[in-house]
Amino acid sequence: MKLKSLLVGLGLLAGMGTAYAEDDPFKVGFVYVGPVGDLGWSYEHDRGRKELEEYFGDKVETTYVENVPEGADAERVITQLAKAGNDLIFTTSFGFMNPTIKVAKRFPKVTFEHATGYKRAKNVGTYVLRTYEGRYVSGVAAGMLTETDTIGYIGSFPIPEVIRDIDSAFMGAKSVNPNVKMKIVWVNSWYDPGKETDAANALMDQGVDVLLQHTDSPAPLIAAEKRGARAVGQASDQSQFAPKAHIFSVRDDWAPYYISVVEAVMNGTYKPSDYWGGFQEDMLSLASINDNLPDDVRAKIDETYEKINSGEFHPFTGPITDNKGNVVVPEGHTLTDQELAQVNWYVEGITDEIPR
Repeated sequence: MKLKSLLVGLGLLAGMGTAYAEDDPFKVGFVYVGPVGDLGWSYEHDRGRKELEEYFGDKVETTYVENVPEGADAERVITQLAKAGNDLIFTTSFGFMNPTIKVAKRFPKVTFEHATGYKRAKNVGTYVLRTYEGRYVSGVAAGMLTETDTIGYIGSFPIPEVIRDIDSAFMGAKSVNPNVKMKIVWVNSWYDPGKETDAANALMDQGVDVLLQHTDSPAPLIAAEKRGARAVGQASDQSQFAPKAHIFSVRDDWAPYYISVVEAVMNGTYKPSDYWGGFQEDMLSLASINDNLPDDVRAKIDETYEKINSGEFHPFTGPITDNKGNVVVPEGHTLTDQELAQVNWYVEGITDEIPR
């Protein structure tokens, strides 16, 4: 865990003074969109929470609420956590954005951090993973492994985060296989094993033999294992569910960021910002790369990872054309984080339309 480098990057090491009484535990609340047992997104956020507790010991007390729908229920839950005396509240899904902003206005002394959103305030910061980095490597592996030249993507909701990851995966596949096609099925859920299984089977019925996903359960991997396809795990190490089908998992690690933010708020140096973490920050990794991969595929995975990790290559460097024929990233330009947060187009070669 590169905690010291992360703290330096956030400007949180200098001039730290004690802002909270040491005899009172610093209270931190977490709001999860799915169950902690989803073995994906919420599971990894909760693992970060546990590492936070381990790091600070009795100086920190944490609380979490799982399975919180995005909308009015989220506002109610966030309000309850603020009223319960939490000093810092992490809300961990895109649909919690507006509820977080609303509650933050009513509780100006509480610090809020919202994952994957773009609205900030005096007491609200945002944070996100560069998941598109992992998707690009996933696409490279998928493009090399597919025997039907058809890969599939299970989408959750058509928001910029998901759309740019679909684009990144397809560009990765296209970089090694110019004939590759991508089919996309949207399930309009972050976590629904039944829908995810149905989506995986529907894609495989259409000739897809490598599955990627932006949903949180291992159900697509299990479906791929049953039908002799391949798949990439989402958010956590999901290799146990598909010993043969599993290519690797793109694993999230939120602990470095959670520790750094708590440190900053406790010491009075916190300033809200828009933080992005990826391979370089050890907040994103390739977990359990399967030993059954061909040597050339494994070598290409390692090579692509190293180029992204070192900064030599960025998936969203132009020229990039969308599937309407428009140049969306000029030659020589790399999308800024602000621009990445607004991606609402499919790259050239994806024949689907983005749901509206």
